[in-house]
Amino acid sequence: MAVKTVAADPPIPNGYKISASILLVLDALLVSLIIAYVPYTKIDWDAYMSQVSGFLQGERDYRNLKGDTGPLVYPAGFLYVYSAIQFVTGGEVYPAQILFGILYIINLGIILFIYIKTNALPWWALCLLSLSKRVHSIFVLRLFNDCFAMTLLHAALASLLYQRWHLALIIFSGAVSIKMNVLLYAPPLLVLMLKGMNLGGVLSSLSAAALVQILFGLPFLLSQPIGYISRAFNLGRVFIHFWSVNFKFVPEEVFVSKGFATILLTVHLVLLTVFAHYKWCKHEGGLIHFLHSRFSYENSSSVISRPSSFCRSLNHDSTFKILSKEHIVTVMFVGNFIGIVCARSLHYQFYSWYFYSLPFLLWKTPFPTPLRLILFGGVEICWNIYPSNFLSSLLLFCIHLAILWGLWIAPCEYPYVDSKPHQRKEE
Repeated sequence: MAVKTVAADPPIPNGYKISASILLVLDALLVSLIIAYVPYTKIDWDAYMSQVSGFLQGERDYRNLKGDTGPLVYPAGFLYVYSAIQFVTGGEVYPAQILFGILYIINLGIILFIYIKTNALPWWALCLLSLSKRVHSIFVLRLFNDCFAMTLLHAALASLLYQRWHLALIIFSGAVSIKMNVLLYAPPLLVLMLKGMNLGGVLSSLSAAALVQILFGLPFLLSQPIGYISRAFNLGRVFIHFWSVNFKFVPEEVFVSKGFATILLTVHLVLLTVFAHYKWCKHEGGLIHFLHSRFSYENSSSVISRPSSFCRSLNHDSTFKILSKEHIVTVMFVGNFIGIVCARSLHYQFYSWYFYSLPFLLWKTPFPTPLRLILFGGVEICWNIYPSNFLSSLLLFCIHLAILWGLWIAPCEYPYVDSKPHQRKEE
């Protein structure tokens, strides 16, 4: 059985343990009070239940699964999750709110685990993770499917911290099956996979993720494959300008145009490439050198000369270097944030896509703490202005750019664990 070296985790400071425990207890109490006293606002719940009811009644053509807000546009994992919710709650809102309240605390617990393991910010700053009025609303007053998707994504990220690549990819694929926004994490995840595994491991973990999608979608793929793929994985949707939180300052005719979408996609890809080359792969000599070294080493059927220490570190042998937890979280959160900055439309529930990464990202910047807190508060204010307007969306866009600039000028952390490792058996 193969042996893999894993660095021991440093002890968790008592300040982190105490603050995280207190935060979970207080937030659980707050969630209970919100459910008890704040009026529920019905938005997508009836549509979710209608779509689920059609599925449970035997409909397997995705084009016929509809609700009062329109056709079903999420992959099949969404149907399984909300079918279970309907079974448990009977389709009633109040018990569903309790269920989502529990989900909120589970998600917060996973996030706190990630922050503690990365030692990313001072213990007192953990309270920022509970200060969003909008995120509490998304979970327990709106019951959006984004909540399940992001909880699974955070669980996948927690698995990555311990190099559990196959488990992480399976959970990641489960998150994608609920809502496709999780794919914003795919490019940085691929970079990490190429760093942390040999190509055989990369291909097998990707195959496991693909298998999840096939199994979840099988009832629909066997019935109406084109209808399922075109509806569940529609990347060309045009959102309504009125609901946009980020680009409300752009004229509507420009907002809905293909040219604007093409520009944003181009900027997105360029930013990902630039960050990958100059930031994420800096210690490997840049993205091009990293990929060349990676594939040339893997494709060599025989090695005449002894491989470089960098190439040896990429292979799963006794010299394999473990990725640091800070590097894993940095690459994942920054990659997703780039996608957020370049997203054509951010609806109010989309705040859950990146809110929990904001404290981490802000403390990665070289900004002074007062400025970090101002930027954090500014983002929260913009997301709580309803309806969004020219000024609020422009302010949010500027704050996003400021954070992105701070991440660009921030020093790069060393990506590998140098501490003395201990050994454990490979799964």
